[in-house]
Amino acid sequence: RHCTDIICCVIFIVVILGYIALGVVAWVHGDPRKVIYPTDSYGQFCGQRDTLNENKTILFYFNILKCASPVVLINLQCPTTQLCVSKCPDRFATYIDVQASYRYRPDQWNYFRQFCKPGFNNPRKSVAQVLRDEDCPSMIIPSRPFLKRCFPDFSTKNGVLTVANQTTFKDGRGKTRNVTDLREAANGINNVLDARSVGMKIFEDYAISWYWILIGLFIAMMLSLLFLVLLRFTAGVLFWIFIFGVIGIIGYGIWHCYWEYDHLKGIPGSDLTVYDIGFQTDFKVYLQLRQTWLAFMIILCGVEVIIILMLIFLRNRIRIAIALLKEGSRAIGYIMSTLFYPIVTFLLIAVCISYWAVTAVFLATSGEPVYKVMANQTLCKYANLTCDPETFNTTNVTKLCPGAQCTFAFYGGESLYHKYIFIFQLANAFVFLWLVNFAIALGQCTLAGAFASYYWAYRKPADIPLWPLFSSFGRAIRYHTGSLAFGALILAIVQLIRVILEYLDHKLKGTQNSFTRFLLCCLKCCFWCLEKFLKFINRNAYIMIAIYGKNFCTSAKEAFFLLMRNVVRVAVLDKVTDFLLFLGKILVAGGVGVLAFFFFTQRIPVFAQEVPVLNYYWVPLLTVIIGSYLVAHGFFSVYAMCVDTLFLCFCEDLERNDGSTAKPYFMSASLHRILGKKKLSPKKS
Repeated sequence: RHCTDIICCVIFIVVILGYIALGVVAWVHGDPRKVIYPTDSYGQFCGQRDTLNENKTILFYFNILKCASPVVLINLQCPTTQLCVSKCPDRFATYIDVQASYRYRPDQWNYFRQFCKPGFNNPRKSVAQVLRDEDCPSMIIPSRPFLKRCFPDFSTKNGVLTVANQTTFKDGRGKTRNVTDLREAANGINNVLDARSVGMKIFEDYAISWYWILIGLFIAMMLSLLFLVLLRFTAGVLFWIFIFGVIGIIGYGIWHCYWEYDHLKGIPGSDLTVYDIGFQTDFKVYLQLRQTWLAFMIILCGVEVIIILMLIFLRNRIRIAIALLKEGSRAIGYIMSTLFYPIVTFLLIAVCISYWAVTAVFLATSGEPVYKVMANQTLCKYANLTCDPETFNTTNVTKLCPGAQCTFAFYGGESLYHKYIFIFQLANAFVFLWLVNFAIALGQCTLAGAFASYYWAYRKPADIPLWPLFSSFGRAIRYHTGSLAFGALILAIVQLIRVILEYLDHKLKGTQNSFTRFLLCCLKCCFWCLEKFLKFINRNAYIMIAIYGKNFCTSAKEAFFLLMRNVVRVAVLDKVTDFLLFLGKILVAGGVGVLAFFFFTQRIPVFAQEVPVLNYYWVPLLTVIIGSYLVAHGFFSVYAMCVDTLFLCFCEDLERNDGSTAKPYFMSASLHRILGKKKLSPKKS
């Protein structure tokens, strides 16, 4: 063994150091409070400790009618004054009415002015000037907080949209409006608020039933282990039962088509052709034609003949595939520690995801507050231009555009760092993809090395190394970090291009012409195919690296040509393996799911008293089913890697050895018998 792809290894280490530096820089400049806390029109955080807004945790909008939708309110800036308040309004009121009655109803004024700008307490100021300068809102409406923002308190009464049981309200400008005018400004809020209530109930269900969910996942793990052990004895039986079942079902289909064809004989109109009746929206019409059933029968007969011919000509290769599946089960039985290696890969990927997410948040919040001119007059030439709130009142903008204000818009900046934040985000995504692919590659190479040590042992299990998994992991890290990083780099580049294409497709949606849509669709399809091909090549290249210790390009080339020389065996083994593992996942997830269903619906008398009281029994049920499938997928991914490794070793064994005393086969006795040899040649001791 020697170090491979050293240059890529050095580049990989440098990139990791640079990635750490990027995270540090983002941490210094970023401020996640910008995500946690809403920001008012003055760039101040609502609810931030040790500030004037410490007890004002909710954002209030002066005129919510100016906001087109909740998406604008949450993600962008609504073109109205925004203020931090301690609570949302709980009543209808207008500034005109409150000002008119402030002398003999001071309590109403004191309540209303908490939604005015801080320090404003001049009810004698004319209404026109107050509304022009936006010192106070023209109206307040009953609201409730959502995502720390005040939204209208909508409800439906007898199918009619209401706010606080009222269908109309005064807008504070002399007009009476219907609450439906608020619909656009708060479209979908009720559904989201209902979802929040459902979310709380779901959280309660998880808090009550979490240990039963863990028990279900443990049962899934035991069933997955049991299935892998039983594959040594049942792989062939399961496969042939499925094949003959398919043949039988197709045979029944042929008979049924013939019966329908014969039954329609002599019925008026049944001898018409599909061409005669043309296109019909009611497809039952076609089932009244003899020609339809004749076509079905011919198609099914063709499929039946193809399957039977494939079984006849590929029977030996199918037997080899089944023998390799049994051998894989035997190998895992000797190296049980490999079943738990996916936990290591999961932890590595979890670290990558966490670091990427934190870095992305800090980068996104790295800007300084940017203020823009907000004017009521649409013809104001200064509207949406940047401004300085400290010097804004000394400029002539307020004279040319009465009522204009300098309000907070977003976070950004003009420094070199802020100009390249998008590039940094792109680099963050790229290195994240590179690291995730490296973690997967490390797992594949480690497992391949462990299973290869099993295959190439003269006497199984006596000649298997003491700690094959840990030895393989050490070799992969010590000698082949560069090669694994090289393969991961190629895959990360293709994945980044796919991400960019998806981003462009999303941004250009609605503005594309037919040619642009066609071009983007073709590019996305091509790069999807390229990614799948690279994953296949990389997987087998890592196996060759684990076996021979060569660099990535050489290993990929040798693996590709070795597979091409055995392309039929590859296809058969791949489909047989996919079928059996898919069957195993369905059996594990389905079996545990049925058991969980009977348990959580109190249909198991023995455990009826132990079942927790739930809001939705389907919450832990779906969690158990999905979790069981993922657990089974984790175990079976090890098994699939084992079978792929043994297959490449098997192909190498056939090409390098001839079964003689000088070059004995390393394959098992069952594989040797399938190849037509009567007995194994003696192996070296």
